[in-house]
Amino acid sequence: MRIHVVDAFTDRPFAGNPAGVCLLPAGEWPDDTWMRQVAAELNHSETAFALPSAGDAEADWAIRWFTPVVEATLCGHATLATAHALRTERGIVGTVRFSSRHHGVLVTHTDESGGVTLDFPAAPGTEVPVPKGLSEALTVEPESTWHTGPLGDLLAVLPDEAAVRTLAPRLEELAALTLREDIRGIIVTAPAAQDGGEYEFVSRFFAPARGIPEDPVTGSAHTALAPYWSARLGRDRLAGLQVSARTGLVRTALHGDRVHLTGSAVTVLDGTLHV
Repeated sequence: MRIHVVDAFTDRPFAGNPAGVCLLPAGEWPDDTWMRQVAAELNHSETAFALPSAGDAEADWAIRWFTPVVEATLCGHATLATAHALRTERGIVGTVRFSSRHHGVLVTHTDESGGVTLDFPAAPGTEVPVPKGLSEALTVEPESTWHTGPLGDLLAVLPDEAAVRTLAPRLEELAALTLREDIRGIIVTAPAAQDGGEYEFVSRFFAPARGIPEDPVTGSAHTALAPYWSARLGRDRLAGLQVSARTGLVRTALHGDRVHLTGSAVTVLDGTLHV
């Protein structure tokens, strides 16, 4: 069985967000424990497992995502990496429909040059009071906080790009807070420092209780970032830079209750899974 490591939301290796991708043979899903163990062995923030959807009129493949610790309900960068792997390993370009357990059918479109667009449900936020202890855990006071509904994250808006870039959160406190508040992780964001540049907003993402101290580039978080910044800036098409150490650019387009996320990907490792 082939297994890949793909850097997503980047056009160069060793940047963006690395994801494991395992294209399974037709049949039944492997044991959940085995998939989690494979994800833990690769030790990236997410590993995607894709299974051909025989007899499913609505989807071409079924997809699931695992962190090294738990199964995730949605992962953008690993879905983009899977679409990329289908193009490079199977020669599949154009539209691919993935059935997911929690978010219905997710559609990707891969062009001949390798660019991938994800069609995901939007996750507009609802403003909520700043949770107790968040400012101390982040070491900065957010201007506002927003719950992202089914996505399960908390979006914290900071005053400027520099505050996001220099953020040094207390991860143990963040982990305890996310468990207490029953949320997946914390998205921090701010407007770009420069008007008219390559991107309009910046972000970072932390989910230490899920085995992800900091995620390099988080596609799913942009399903909440896109509607927030589109409403604030009055534009449906934007670009966000996730300013982790690896960085990654996500182009967003809001279409009603859907968000299109576009990026590139690079395969950095192909191998054979022997177990």
